[in-house]
Amino acid sequence: MIRVLLADDEELIRTALAALLGLEPDLTVVAQAATGREAVDAALAHRPDVAVVDLEMPPPGGIALAAELARALPDCAVVILTGHGRPGHLRRALTAGARGFLRKGAPGGALADVIRRVHGGGRYVDPALAADALTLPECPLTPRELETLRLAEYGTPVAVIARRTRLSAGTVRNYLTASVQKLGATDRAEAVRIARDAGWF
Repeated sequence: MIRVLLADDEELIRTALAALLGLEPDLTVVAQAATGREAVDAALAHRPDVAVVDLEMPPPGGIALAAELARALPDCAVVILTGHGRPGHLRRALTAGARGFLRKGAPGGALADVIRRVHGGGRYVDPALAADALTLPECPLTPRELETLRLAEYGTPVAVIARRTRLSAGTVRNYLTASVQKLGATDRAEAVRIARDAGWF
C-alpha cells in the first residue's frame, strides 16, 4: 500500500480527495492536514510515502512545505496540487523538491496515477504548465528587488519594508523603482501584479 498524506486548507476538497483515493486498492490516506505546520507534524508522525499538498495554504505554503518535507523526510515524494498554477510556481516547486505538479481540474483518476508515478521514483508535471514554463522568461529582478516588491504588495510603507529588510529607505525606494522599470509597469501595484501573475512570488 502507498501511504498518502493530504494537506489542503479546504476541508471539502480534502475529504473529497480522501474519498476518491480511498477507492484505489493500492492507496491509503494515513493523515490529513489543514495547514502547512499540521502537515509537517502529521508527516513526521505517520511517515507517508507521498504527500499531496495544496499550493496555496496557511503557512508554510505548498512550495515551502515541499522544501521542508524534502529535508525532513527525503523518502516522502511531494505532489503539489493547485487550482491556478503558473509557470513560475512550477519552477519554484520543482526546485523545492516537489516530484509532481497537478491542476485540481485534472481528470478524476489522474491524481492516483501521479501518486503511483512519484512513489515509483518518477516525476509528473501538468503538460500545459510545462509548455508554458519553457517559454516563460526568467525573472528580470534581483533577489533583493523581488523581496522588496513582495513586501510592497499590500501597500506596505517604505519605512516598514526598510526595517524588515534591514536596508535604508532610500535603497528600498531604489529597488522598487528598478522593479517597476524592469517589468515595464506604470507603478508598484502593476509591478506586483506582473510578478504575481508570472509566479515569481
